[in-house]
Amino acid sequence: MPGIGPILGAQILGRLGDPNRFTSLAGVRAFSGLVPRLDSSGVNGHHSGLTKAGDACLREALFMAAEHARRADPSLAAKYHRLMVTEGKHHNSALCHIATTLLTRIAACWRRGEHYTLHDPDGRPIDAPQARTIIAERYTIPADLRAARRTTYPHHSKSSGTGRRRKESQRAPSTGPSTAHATTPPA
Repeated sequence: MPGIGPILGAQILGRLGDPNRFTSLAGVRAFSGLVPRLDSSGVNGHHSGLTKAGDACLREALFMAAEHARRADPSLAAKYHRLMVTEGKHHNSALCHIATTLLTRIAACWRRGEHYTLHDPDGRPIDAPQARTIIAERYTIPADLRAARRTTYPHHSKSSGTGRRRKESQRAPSTGPSTAHATTPPA
């Protein structure tokens, strides 16, 4: 599989175990913790960050594999490109989406006993050099967009707020060393 070598493959297989033990591919994704948390009350529901309820080592291996796989598989590169360019996701968020897709494909291939094959956007099987050419031509993220997506919270900055050490607020007690000379009471 693209992005998965002998070390990450062994780590994913060892952490996942037998993929046939899950009743569905959704169960595999839930086991990993790479599914969105659902906060619901009555008829209202809201999806937030990842549940992270699964195996942390499995998530780490999938995250690392996703970084390499998006550079080798045109369908994953297309999804990453859409998430970054169209939906405005941060790089890490887009990689989590790719990791979930990659896990689903890994489990599906292992369950069916098939090898993973790369396909072009039209669905024809291709080899690795052709895949890299397609990715370079169609799914490269512009440098200015990548720079704009580097931070997840652009409205927060390090200089916002009043710091106690800088004493911007005269009423805030200092947390640093005293600048006045300390005197000791006579004995």
